[in-house]
Amino acid sequence: MIADDIHASRETLYSEKTAGYFSGARRDMVALLSTGPGARILEIGCGDGATGAVALAAGKADHYLGIELMPEVAEQARARLSEVITADVEKLELTQFYGKFDALIMSEVIEHLVDPWDTLMRLLACVKPGGEIVASSPNIAHRRVIGDLIAGRFEYADEGVMDRTHLRWFTPRSYRALFEGAGCIDVRVMPIRRPGLLPRIVNRLTRNRYAHLSMTQIMVHARKAT
Repeated sequence: MIADDIHASRETLYSEKTAGYFSGARRDMVALLSTGPGARILEIGCGDGATGAVALAAGKADHYLGIELMPEVAEQARARLSEVITADVEKLELTQFYGKFDALIMSEVIEHLVDPWDTLMRLLACVKPGGEIVASSPNIAHRRVIGDLIAGRFEYADEGVMDRTHLRWFTPRSYRALFEGAGCIDVRVMPIRRPGLLPRIVNRLTRNRYAHLSMTQIMVHARKAT
C-alpha cells in the first residue's frame, strides 16, 4: 500500500538525522501546562525524553509516557521517563490508553504524519475531558516561504519548514481548524518566539491581519471538550 511505503521511507529518512534532531527540552510547552503532581502526561515523538524529564522535575506529572518511532532514541528516553513505547503512533492500537491522560504533548510531530486528522482524534481519546493539549509545527505561511514560492522555489532541506521528512504543512488558521475539528476547545494559537520589533509594529497597525507572515512556528494550547 502507498501509506506503508510512505511510513517505511519516513523511517529511513529519520535514521539519517543527527542526534540533535531528537533532543532538546521544550520548556515552553511544559510551562503552559497547568497539571501537577498526580497527573499523567502523554508525549508523541518524545525523542530522547528531554521534555518529559523537565515536566517530571517541575512536578507537572507523576507518570510520563513517551511514544517514539526510532528504537535507539527511545532507549535513551527510557532512562528519563516513566514509560516509553517504541512504535509508529499511526499504527499503534491506542484503546488501552483511552481517558487516562491529563495532558498530551506533540512537539513538531503532526507535520510528519500521513493522516494527522485521524491520528489527532485517536490521541484525543486518550485525554481526559478538560485535559490539556500542547502542540507545535512549522508555519508554511511564513514570509520567507512565500518569498520562495514567488521566486518559483519549493526546495526541501534537512531541517526547518521544508524538512524533507514533512508530509503535511499548516498555516496558523488551518492548524487551529485541525484541533477544533478534532474536538478541542479554548484553542489558543501563538508563535513559539515573540516576533521582532518591526513585525510587532506591523501587527499592531494591521490588527494582526498579517501576523502569520512573521510566525516561524505555530504553537497551540487547547483543552479537550468536557
